[in-house]
Amino acid sequence: MKYRFLIFINHDYAIPIGKPLQEEILKRGYEVKWFSGMEEPKKLFPENGQLLDSVEEVMTYDPHIVFAATDTVPDFFPGLKVQIFHGFPANKRKGTDQFVIRHFFDLYCTQGPSSTGPFKKQQQKYQSFEVMETGWSKMDPLFPLETTRNEKPVILISSTFTRYYSLALIEEVVNEIERLSNTGKYKFLATLHPKIDDSVRQRFRELENENFEFHDTTNLIPLFKQADIMFSDTTSAIIEFLLQRKPVVTFNNNMPGPYLIDIHKISEIEPAFDKALKYPEELIKEIDSFAKFSQPYEDGESSKRVIDSSIEFLHRDKSYLKKKPANLIRKYKIRKQLGYWTLKTYHKAWTVKE
Repeated sequence: MKYRFLIFINHDYAIPIGKPLQEEILKRGYEVKWFSGMEEPKKLFPENGQLLDSVEEVMTYDPHIVFAATDTVPDFFPGLKVQIFHGFPANKRKGTDQFVIRHFFDLYCTQGPSSTGPFKKQQQKYQSFEVMETGWSKMDPLFPLETTRNEKPVILISSTFTRYYSLALIEEVVNEIERLSNTGKYKFLATLHPKIDDSVRQRFRELENENFEFHDTTNLIPLFKQADIMFSDTTSAIIEFLLQRKPVVTFNNNMPGPYLIDIHKISEIEPAFDKALKYPEELIKEIDSFAKFSQPYEDGESSKRVIDSSIEFLHRDKSYLKKKPANLIRKYKIRKQLGYWTLKTYHKAWTVKE
């Protein structure tokens, strides 16, 4: 059977999540197209894949499987709705933000025990979807892990856009980074969340010198590989970076664990960098444990598992699953966003008999 896949996104940062899946789908000789519910990512096509321009084109395409790197997905789209996530649990709202069930998905392809456990509990509660642990497609290009060899220590700065947590919005922190870059002691690579204000982005561009590079990109893995350590706040990118078993210094992290060097004062920044660059043995042990908890798969084949799991579940008898609730308000919002009004909806998980 020649399967038709659709990758549904709303933001630029979802493209590195979908690309490894697209590569594997095409390698197998299947069909894959993209659809964006927002205008901004559309400018990044066709170089990243074939984009469908309208809901009508999606309906005509008639996908068997819809991969969504979003919190919701149009319920009236044909196909098995598969949640592939847009980040690791980053604890921005004390660990609850990623585990809300919005009653759109038939299958959740989780990254590792940190997400599998909570979603399994939700599955037992609602019994209207299934959960399979596959690893996260975005991380496939990170593996196999590579040894970093830099003459001068390289520090990757990664900051969220959330006002309460973003170190990029704290002028004293930015000034200290500027000071340290001028000493020549470290080399800095910096990237900011795509949703952050343009004025902040411009401020970071102004910091550029021979020891400071600003990268306006959502493709973070090449930067991860270059860096010895990360300096961050409260963001999913921390977990992505830790999978390399490299230390992360955080500034006022929302829920710091023993796998982080969390600091709260400007005067602590430089000493924390120096400590992290020594790769303390106990810290690395904690990082290793947390990395395995977040995503235990290091074979670079999570995309294969996502696709295999989705195809298997597409054909599985799902009569044991309950119907999804009416969910009228969320369904109305999706129709309003897309400007597409229909009474069609699917309350049961999509099934195709082999």
